[in-house]
Amino acid sequence: MTPIPPSPPVTEDELHAYVDGQLPAERQREVEAWLAGRPEEARRVAAYRAQKRELHALFDPVLDEPLPQRVRQAARAPVPWYARRLAAGLVLALLGGAAGWGLRGAVDGAALHGPTSGDGLTAAAGSGFAARAAVAHTVYSADARRPVEVDAAHEEQLVAWLSKRMAAPMHAPRLQALGYALEGGRLLPGGRGPVAQFMYRDAAGGRLTLYVSNELGEAGAGRSATPNAETAFRFAREGAVNVFYWVDGPFGYALAADAGREALARIGEEVYRQLAERP
Repeated sequence: MTPIPPSPPVTEDELHAYVDGQLPAERQREVEAWLAGRPEEARRVAAYRAQKRELHALFDPVLDEPLPQRVRQAARAPVPWYARRLAAGLVLALLGGAAGWGLRGAVDGAALHGPTSGDGLTAAAGSGFAARAAVAHTVYSADARRPVEVDAAHEEQLVAWLSKRMAAPMHAPRLQALGYALEGGRLLPGGRGPVAQFMYRDAAGGRLTLYVSNELGEAGAGRSATPNAETAFRFAREGAVNVFYWVDGPFGYALAADAGREALARIGEEVYRQLAERP
């Protein structure tokens, strides 16, 4: 007759599993038999069970408490960068129309510099263009983690990429003399195609954006594709955002910031001067 092998020794881990009711039925019976011949170990297991009951009495009520808001936020899965970009694009598209309506009475109908006749920039087209620039500025300048797609450290690649996507030469004006350094840029959806956005930052952390569109019908219906001396500069306000914008040939430009009107006008004149010097 084959002898029955002895049961393996009971470990400390098994004693805790026994207290928690986590042992298989056969091993549980073996542990009970082992404890029956060892009163000291049996008292230790009884102490474990008493401690377990006390812990349950102390902490079980916590299970019914609502989770603090900070814990719920920390438990949420992080939003992928591409989802954030899609959400921002949807916000831009949805709010553009609302911002355009809000700007209906805020657009300065007279040009700040130069004649207004012949510029072909209707009030409706101009307010819609300025509104989109203001919304784009609001959406992306508030983003602390990813305000731009390509940063200023890769300016050459940024300009080349935007030029390719816009099918036209793009340039990032130098605004250091006016207190703004280039932070980077990104590509945005326009009315019927892509729009370029360059973002700048001052020493205090304030941001300025340059919104560039080459959709002639969107921003300057009726203008020829040739720059001329009758470029009219206009000003609009959307909430805390001021917008200084103009159309030159097939391009529409809009500067958006919370800077004052006069400061924004000076920046606009400098941007216009630099772009006019480009071939």
